[in-house]
Amino acid sequence: MEIDYKHIKVIGFDADDTLWVNETYFREAELEIQQLLSVYETPNKIDQELYRVEIDNLPIYGYGIKAFTLSMVEVALELSNYNLPNKTIEAILNIGKAMLEKPVELLDGVEEVLKKLSGKYRLILATKGDLLDQERKLAKSGLTDYFHHIEVLSDKKESNYSKLLNHLDIKPSEFLMVGNSLKSDVLPLVNIKSNAIHVPFHTTWAHEQVTEKETNGKTYKTVSGLKEILMLLN
Repeated sequence: MEIDYKHIKVIGFDADDTLWVNETYFREAELEIQQLLSVYETPNKIDQELYRVEIDNLPIYGYGIKAFTLSMVEVALELSNYNLPNKTIEAILNIGKAMLEKPVELLDGVEEVLKKLSGKYRLILATKGDLLDQERKLAKSGLTDYFHHIEVLSDKKESNYSKLLNHLDIKPSEFLMVGNSLKSDVLPLVNIKSNAIHVPFHTTWAHEQVTEKETNGKTYKTVSGLKEILMLLN
């Protein structure tokens, strides 16, 4: 089905795993915590328990590396029956710190796409996670000047996007969201009669995955890379 983008005035870009690498570092950290806690449980059990704790903590801590680090400490305490050595706690905290200090690795074509689109559209960054960490990554990325507006959302649900569009003073039909998560960057926009383009990343957090039933009948485009967007908007 052809989608008409001629009414688009503002394009929103997700940050993590859309503009730069992020989820890969979480997968690496999960392997590290599995090794640290291998004396207490199997890798699969550690992974399951960590995910459970992360989801339980979302309403308290929100998203991001700091929340993930606190969840790693919590699950380590639980699995060790609260006999965790101080050195292991320190090692877990160091995993989190190392994640926060990772270089910002831009994905293919990011700057080229932003440069070309910024001449025709108003571009905004619409991401979720820890404010300080996202500001740090954006500053390191060198992409700040391409964006008219930066929005770090507590979550990416229909109500969050509706508030954002009201703040931008545009109609849903005038907004296009670009991101790697169907759950966060695509379906909420489609549900408020806005536009979205899905740019899949090679790994997705389980919490961000959706079923085929949830996407059935929804109108959006999927591209293999950001550069394809230029052809769609040409």
